[in-house]
Amino acid sequence: MINVQTPVLDIRNLRVEYPLANGETLAAVNDVNLTIAPGEIHALVGESGAGKTTVGNALMGLLQTPGRIAAGSIVIAGKPIDVHTGRTEGIVPGRDVGAIFQDPMTSLNPLFTVESQLCEGMLTHLNISRREARTRALDLMRAVGIPEPERRLGSYPHQLSGGQRQRVVIATALACNPKLLVADEPTTALDVSVQAQILKLIRDLANERRVGVLLVTHNMGVVAEIADRVTIMQNGCVIESGPTREVLTAPKAPYARTLIAAVPPIDVRLDRLPVPSEETKVTLDARESVRRKSVETGAETTDDIVLNIRNLCVEYGKRSLLAGRKSSIFKAVKDVSFDVRRGEIFGLVGESGCGKTTVANTIAGLVPQSSGDIDFQGKPLAGSRDQSVRRAMQMVFQDPYSALNPRLRINSAIAEPILFYRLAANKEEARLDARTLLEAVGLPGEAGARFSHAFSGGQRQRVAIARALGPRPTMLICDEPTSALDVSVQAQILNLLKDLRDLAGLSILFISHDLAVIRQMCDRVAVMKAGEIVELADTETLFSAPKHDYTRELLHLAPSLDRIFSKAETVASA
Repeated sequence: MINVQTPVLDIRNLRVEYPLANGETLAAVNDVNLTIAPGEIHALVGESGAGKTTVGNALMGLLQTPGRIAAGSIVIAGKPIDVHTGRTEGIVPGRDVGAIFQDPMTSLNPLFTVESQLCEGMLTHLNISRREARTRALDLMRAVGIPEPERRLGSYPHQLSGGQRQRVVIATALACNPKLLVADEPTTALDVSVQAQILKLIRDLANERRVGVLLVTHNMGVVAEIADRVTIMQNGCVIESGPTREVLTAPKAPYARTLIAAVPPIDVRLDRLPVPSEETKVTLDARESVRRKSVETGAETTDDIVLNIRNLCVEYGKRSLLAGRKSSIFKAVKDVSFDVRRGEIFGLVGESGCGKTTVANTIAGLVPQSSGDIDFQGKPLAGSRDQSVRRAMQMVFQDPYSALNPRLRINSAIAEPILFYRLAANKEEARLDARTLLEAVGLPGEAGARFSHAFSGGQRQRVAIARALGPRPTMLICDEPTSALDVSVQAQILNLLKDLRDLAGLSILFISHDLAVIRQMCDRVAVMKAGEIVELADTETLFSAPKHDYTRELLHLAPSLDRIFSKAETVASA
């Protein structure tokens, strides 16, 4: 048993290299030092490619070949890792180091029950019987706050909610009493209410079980909420490290200051979000070209109301035709009504399962409506075969990588809908349009020759937006377009969407569970719960004087740097 003074993790001068085809090496991590004490939560933050996940993989022995630890040392609970093999006989992943990954659905095997997956590690690493393993699994389910643990043990992952699946992943990571937990973006895809529960759970586990936690995240609100210390990385190097409050409120490094400034505030609305690196501006020529072509295709309409939804209902399941037999009907959307005005960014916010994405998919024609009316530019959408109506409404999805065909070069991907709607005379003209659109979203025109895998996450999202602009729409439907992006890339995409709204007169239906992003982007907001709109107001009114209890609860649970630290100051002074 380690004493309180022994760190559960001690990394010294760590360097991780990847050989390149030209014979040189790329230092993904260079000269990193990091220490975690028992019961301490240490956050590792930075942009994509900063090296934070590589650090986590190195200490868990998960570095992919040909990556290797070139220098430095890693000691877990007093046991050193062999830097040549990445492993040591004394440290076993799962027993000494537990892992919580971002997507619980891919972390859990869909073919096995929760009980089977919880007991597997204990039966492998601990000298206990199956009955003892089941009893311990029940205790873990209770410890992570899963209701009805006896019944849930026999459930399969798809039968649990997203928050419950993440709790099962945490229980699995704790099953063999590890001294260190590596949590890689454990709350990215979760709503604020579920996120608050998971963060409290991790904080309680660190306090009660004295488990050290390495928290890899890009969410600064999460860092402020639970982290004791924070390390900021850039290009594989540590830029700044120290106590969380000190680093987030008075950062010394210029990069750290700009990165923290890119976090969208929830308490005030900014005209533009600052970005850590120089943001590529929309060129004047591209701006004028997109605006002119929008006018030519009638994308700029004189009607004030672009989208009008009245009493929309969406149901799943079947109604029984036999007397006395119950119908298996689930009402995903119940009597929803709102409108989107020309040039407006309208926000939909709420928990997972509240129906906001179903509303978006129904408007886009991906899900059939059960009842109600959807009028777009004065024309009903239900049963419409008018291609000009569908062309004028385009969708930007959450994951740009799966939204783009990996076999097509970017020029071809952007030109595809342009050719489909016959907005260009030939392929060459369509590719010239694609080049203009790439420049309009802040990418060089030459980037069209690449495939989607050659771009970063933020660049891929810009490509997805360029593709959506190809048919010269009147309206964009953006479904969680920045939820998986780093704060700096998120700021660039949000600024870009505002620019495009201004230059092309676009209306945007913006769906997000991030209330700070909603505050920065939207003119009006509708809050959904259990398939219904519980509150609809202009953004400033909703955030300053919410009327519904559910809206107030969401605002209270949303992490915010200023609010968290001001709350701490109030408690300290009292």
